[in-house]
This record gives sequence, structure tokens and C-alpha cells, in this order.
Amino acid sequence: MPQDSQQMDARKWVAVAGTMLGAFMAVLDTQITNSSLADISGGIAATPDEGSWISTSYLIGEIITIPLTAWLGGIFTLRWYLLGNVVLFLFCSAMCGVSHTLGEMIVFRVGQGFTGGVFIPTALTVVVTMMPKNLQPVGTAMFGLTATLAPAVGPYIGGWLTDRVGWEWNFYINFIPGILMFATVAATIPAEKTQFGKLKQGDYVGILSLAVGLGSLVAMLEEGQRHDWFGSPFIRNCGILAAIFVPIFIVWELFVAKEPLVNLRLLGSRNLAVSTLLGFVLGLGLYGCVYLIPEYLSQVQNYSPLQIGETLIWVGVPQIFVFPALPFLMKKVDMRLLIFLGSLVFAYSCWLNVYMSPDYAKDQFIFANIIRAFGQPFTIVPVTALATATLAPKDAGEGSAIFNMFRNLGGSFGIALLSTITQRREQFHDFRIGERVTAYDPIVQERVAAIRSYFVSQGFDPARATFQALKALQLTVRQSSYVMAYNDAFLAVAVGLVIGACAVWLCKKPDPNAQVAAG
Repeated sequence: MPQDSQQMDARKWVAVAGTMLGAFMAVLDTQITNSSLADISGGIAATPDEGSWISTSYLIGEIITIPLTAWLGGIFTLRWYLLGNVVLFLFCSAMCGVSHTLGEMIVFRVGQGFTGGVFIPTALTVVVTMMPKNLQPVGTAMFGLTATLAPAVGPYIGGWLTDRVGWEWNFYINFIPGILMFATVAATIPAEKTQFGKLKQGDYVGILSLAVGLGSLVAMLEEGQRHDWFGSPFIRNCGILAAIFVPIFIVWELFVAKEPLVNLRLLGSRNLAVSTLLGFVLGLGLYGCVYLIPEYLSQVQNYSPLQIGETLIWVGVPQIFVFPALPFLMKKVDMRLLIFLGSLVFAYSCWLNVYMSPDYAKDQFIFANIIRAFGQPFTIVPVTALATATLAPKDAGEGSAIFNMFRNLGGSFGIALLSTITQRREQFHDFRIGERVTAYDPIVQERVAAIRSYFVSQGFDPARATFQALKALQLTVRQSSYVMAYNDAFLAVAVGLVIGACAVWLCKKPDPNAQVAAG
């Protein structure tokens, strides 16, 4: 562990910056394709439903590799593990850009997730091992910036690249941060002796059950709504595999494995257990909002990928001005209070989207998005530090892996939940509005007559004009029902964040003189 010195040389700052660039790149790739899925799907001759695997496959690879990182990093050493994964990540990125079929794309997106997911926990490992304790809040804040800024700017970058140079550049863009990361790691992370002997002692039952269980769970959550949940044999099989292998993994790690892959016993620490659950909720809110806003703008307002990105950018840019204050506040203010207030501000930003109308578009989102940008940094950064604040330094890495795994699961669960809410509530509102909009209602009759007159003035014959008027009314009802469904979804996120804000007080107040950043 680093000493409590106030000093930190330039080499270590470069190492921290380089690994943070990798973490930013990894999180960015979870979102950069979201606003361009239609274009990418068209480029590889996939249907829109099949194209959803472009995102799902990355998430599966990422969530499996996060708990493996501490073990594999100990075998290959931090330097060579990072350098090797940068090379493999860039190779997979290049192959995604030249893929011609869905199968090729899925294979290389899994490869991207499996290699890119390494950069998330290792960035925090570098903070703990190379930064003095008094500066670790700065490192944690830098990590938080990657975790919350990347999802907000990802759709903008992806949309801009797709509109200007083609969807392939959603993947080629990785070479810019990837080469910089390789150079900084090679220049600053010291070489250590590899320990291949640890491969013989690997917890292979834990690895297998983790990979099958979590992979199946994420696939079920991400694809369930598109396949009518358990009406689909594929989703049923994923659910069965998750129900079998996740419990096997938990029991094996807790009671059987002599050297467990993931030390789940650390969840006996109240702070880690509560923070992990809170991270799950924050993952739901963070990724849920990044899911809901593009879906709403695309479905209700017919926005292009670039227009969607220009709306979401207002969640990202203001955060740049907030993060510099976080290290100071984390030292001076109870982190539980920061998380509590940040979660309430985040919840309020979602509450502002609960009363949307069909006219609600980019300009109306700006205020709520700016509020969201000021709330998010005060949630994910302090809770990352709080998660491991009461753990022994040697356990911080494994505690962080558990926290990040649950945060990512929260994102997948949140997207699945919100997707289901929007579909089910749209059907509910469409039915309820339909009960009121009848041919016998004078207001409806007046509205149809006005629309019919417009079409007649455009040269339509009376019968055709009546048909078009009824169709226009039907589209208006459908649009209104979708807007109301999205209102309900934002309300669900707001309620979850308020519950999370209250739950943070179950954590113990960490000793500021003994705390370490999550690693």
C-alpha cells in the first residue's frame, strides 16, 4: 500500500490517467452503439431484434471478466495483463468494424467486453497501489467521472460518428484512447514476475458457474422483453441455467472453495453489503435513464442518433465542472450525506420527467438533464469509496469487484424492468384512452371532422380523407399512451433512487483517517 505522503510523482499520475482512460473506454463501449443500432444492424444484415445482441454480447463479456480480473491480474501481473488486454481489445474493435454477419459481430463484441471489462477494476487497483491515501479521493473521483460521463457522451459520440463517417467508426474510435493507454501503461507500470503456478490452484468450478450463471442471467435480462420473456424457449433456458448456476456459484464460493474466485464472505461487512445493494440501485438509475431517454426520443419524437446524442450530452458536460469539488467534499463531509443528497437530486431529475407531454423533446429535457448531471457524481463516486471503506486493504480489490459486478447487474436489471414497464403500461394507457375516445363522443367527432377537412383540402376524396383522419387519431392515441408509459418508467426510477438514498444510512460512518478508496 502507498504511504500517507502528500507527494506523488509525474510517473504515477500518468499511470493513473492512462488506466482511467481505459476505464472510460470500457464504459463508453457499453453505450456508444446504442444510438446507432439500426445502422449497425443494417450493415450486418440483422433484424432490429437481432441487433440488440450487439449491446447484450458486450455486457455478457464485461460482467464475467470483472470478477476474474483480480485472479488473472495476479497471475500475469498488472503490467502485462493490461498491455495484453489493450491489444486484444483493439483487435476485437477492429474486427467488429469489418464484421459482415451478426455471428461475427457477437463473437467480437463478447471479446471486446471480456477484455475491456478488465480496465474497470484495474483502474481502481492502480488508485490504491500507486496513490497516497490523502490523494485517493482524487483517484476515486476520476474513476467516477468515467463511470457516469461515459454513458452520457457515448450516444452522442456514436451518433455523430454514424452520421458523419459511418457506423464502423463506433469501433475504430477505440484506437485513439487504446494506443494512449498502451503507451502510458508500458511507460509507467513496473514489470513484475509472473506467477503461472497459480493456474493450477484456480477455482475452476467457481469460474465455470460464474460464467454460465451470470452470462445466462444477463442474456435473460437484456433480451427477455424482446422475446416475450418466458414465452420464448431461449429465455426459459437462460432462466433455468441462471437459476442453477448462480446458486452453485454462491454456495461453492461461500462454503466449498479453499481459495474462492470471489470472496463473498466480505459481504458480511455491513458497508460493503449495503453499498453493493445501493450500487445495484444506482446502476439501475444510471443506465436506466440512458436507456429511457434515447428510446423515448426515437419512438415518440423520431429523433436521429445524432439528435439523441445532443440531448444526452447535457447529462455529461456539466459533470466535468462538478467532479473537481468531490475529493475535497469527500474529505470534509460525511460520505453518507453526499450519497443521500446526490440520490435525492438524481431522483428529482427523474421526477421532472414524470409529467411529459407529446411535445416534450430536446429543449424540454435540458433542465432535467442538467439537474441529473449535478446529482450523479455525488452518488457513484462516494458509494464506490464507501463500499470498501471498512475493509482491510488486502480485501479492497475483491470488495470492489463485488461492488462493480452488482452495479453492472443493476444496469441490466434496470433496462429489463424499464423496458417491461414501458411496454405493459403503454398497453394499459392505450386501453384506458380507447375507452374514452369513441365515435359517440362529440369532442372526438369534432376532432375527426377537423382532420378530415384538412385532408379534403389536400385533394383527398371524402372516403379516403375519413380513413386518414381516423388513422391520424389512432396515431395520436398511441403516441400519448407511449408518453404516459415513459412517465411511469421515470417515476419507477425516481422511487428506486429515493429508497436507495434512505438505505445509505444503514452504512457505518467511515473513519476518514483510515479509509481507502475502492480498489
